[in-house]
Amino acid sequence: MIYSKSVVIITYYNIFMKGLDFPLNKIRIEDPKVYDLNTVDGRKEYFEAKAGKEIKKLKTFLKKETFVAYMLGKKGAGKGTYSKLFGEIFGNDKAIHLSVGDIVRDVEKDLKDEEKKKEIVKFMKKNYRGYAKLEDQVEAFANRNTKGLSFSSEFILALIKRELTKYEKKSLFIDGFPRNIEQINYTLYFRELINYRDDPDLFVLIDIPEVVIEERIKSRRICPVCNTSKNLRLNPTKYVEFEPKTDSFYLKCDNPDCSTLNILVKKEGDELGIAPIKERLELDEQVIKKVFDVNGVPKVLLRNAIPANIAKELVNDYDITPEYSFELDKNGKVKTIEKEWKFLDDNGIESYSLLAAAVVVSMIKQFVESLGL
Repeated sequence: MIYSKSVVIITYYNIFMKGLDFPLNKIRIEDPKVYDLNTVDGRKEYFEAKAGKEIKKLKTFLKKETFVAYMLGKKGAGKGTYSKLFGEIFGNDKAIHLSVGDIVRDVEKDLKDEEKKKEIVKFMKKNYRGYAKLEDQVEAFANRNTKGLSFSSEFILALIKRELTKYEKKSLFIDGFPRNIEQINYTLYFRELINYRDDPDLFVLIDIPEVVIEERIKSRRICPVCNTSKNLRLNPTKYVEFEPKTDSFYLKCDNPDCSTLNILVKKEGDELGIAPIKERLELDEQVIKKVFDVNGVPKVLLRNAIPANIAKELVNDYDITPEYSFELDKNGKVKTIEKEWKFLDDNGIESYSLLAAAVVVSMIKQFVESLGL
């Protein structure tokens, strides 16, 4: 098996978010084998070929050590997907993904249970430090629809500390904090959260062009039973069918754990693309820029897209996200057509999007470097 050499940094076209420098990592290997990134077995072979040495080092580290990685990227950047693939490689018993949004919803639910509420309040009395009264913050969570009540950054910070305590033996990917500029400027955040556990902290910053987010949203399809998310244009299921009445193609769920071949449906509002979340995306960008300038915490810098004119130097063809279209053959059967997907990124550069597995290869290599392995 051929392994790629250590990460090579290409020094040209290092532009990101209108000015920040993100490296272009070379993960190309000279191996004639084409890997199937749509299956667990195919991805296992792929990761071994692309980052086998680094995976071995990280596995040794994770036998005794842990880390806390703060994932920062625009909504739809793939934070959950990258964390899930990391767990697929190293084991879900070693690393888990924690969404701050999910933490908030879980706490809201737990506060309706008196015993769980007592435990939460006990922890908060010991760890919460803020100007707003603790009782008001608890009430804000218990009844989030109450007008005039909101929860503070200090309260969210304490909740995250609670999660860090709950999973002391696991490495964590924290998704959704810091969420705004205030939380980055806030010195208590760094003093209380960074190094709260006696293990390394990392910032994982993700660059993704808005055109990719737009297409992920507009072409997204969801299984109404198992909530599997696929994409009609970028990531279809194995089962594509045609509806004559609407003259359109549709997907059926191919999740082996799903009960039946359910028709995947469009989520309400997806046809609007990024328009409803434009302000959120702009805020996400400001947060990433601010964290980029923070010193003292190692940063893992991930790019979803690379310039098309140098892509062949950096990655293999199977690392690049293709686009799919469909047509009926002469027998009325659905024929899938795959071709390269090329677009202009946020800086007007003709680019390709990378598949999630390719981004994770870069993440693993940078983790090894940042952790000094």
